[in-house]
Amino acid sequence: MSAVKMDGKALSAKVRNQILAETECLKTQGVVPGLAVILVGDDQASQIYVRNKERACSECGFYSEKHILPATATEEELLELIDTLNKNTKISGILCQLPLPKQISEDSVIAAIDPQKDVDAFHNSNVGKIMIGDYDFLPCTPAGVMELLKEYNIDPSGKHCVVVGRSNIVGKPMAMLLLHKNGTVTICHSKTNNLTDICLSADILVAAVGKANFITSDMVKPGAVVIDVGMNRNEEGKVCGDVSPDVMEKASYMTPVPGGVGPMTITMLMKNTIKAAKLQNGIS
Repeated sequence: MSAVKMDGKALSAKVRNQILAETECLKTQGVVPGLAVILVGDDQASQIYVRNKERACSECGFYSEKHILPATATEEELLELIDTLNKNTKISGILCQLPLPKQISEDSVIAAIDPQKDVDAFHNSNVGKIMIGDYDFLPCTPAGVMELLKEYNIDPSGKHCVVVGRSNIVGKPMAMLLLHKNGTVTICHSKTNNLTDICLSADILVAAVGKANFITSDMVKPGAVVIDVGMNRNEEGKVCGDVSPDVMEKASYMTPVPGGVGPMTITMLMKNTIKAAKLQNGIS
């Protein structure tokens, strides 16, 4: 048995076409979704992410702005820029690329973004809404995972869902979204005892630890659905996930890296941006 590859690239293209059609409809009502991306410093990986976001905006028919500040920028300078973008009616969503230089507090920056323009869904008020299941925006990576599960008719209801990783960006919201779909959820992390045994009990296993090939085939139950959120580089410098490639022979469904969850993350950012535009203009 070899797992069905869950094609995030194909699903991403399909969802972006839907967003483009919705954008064209909004434009007839005088509304153009707009995304502002802020990059502080010259981190190479961050520059690639920002370019991909610009391309996605273009594909979806959005207005976009890119603001690049030097690595020496002060927190005050960044907060002033965010304040300006909060007030700019052309901007529906604001995204500040993380990580930030050490002189700038990520918490302060996240708190400064208007919750209605917080298309990363990192603001405390948006996080709280996700907890109770009454949200405007979802963090992009967990939202992309849920879209992939839906596309492949994988229903978490009644299943044991194991999330390995407890970050605020992926692990915690991922667990909540699976719980909202009636999954029975276990969150594992670096202090978890008997990690292999817990992973072996998973019907749906989500790996979000940021360590290359961390999940090996002896940790996966035959026929499990395996979602690999990792984006790492192996010893040869090739992009790889958190899940060892040989797990493909044990799983029923698995997301490849690259081409699985990654493309969906940016597409969900586009989905959040169009939703923000509608919210700000009173369009349901």
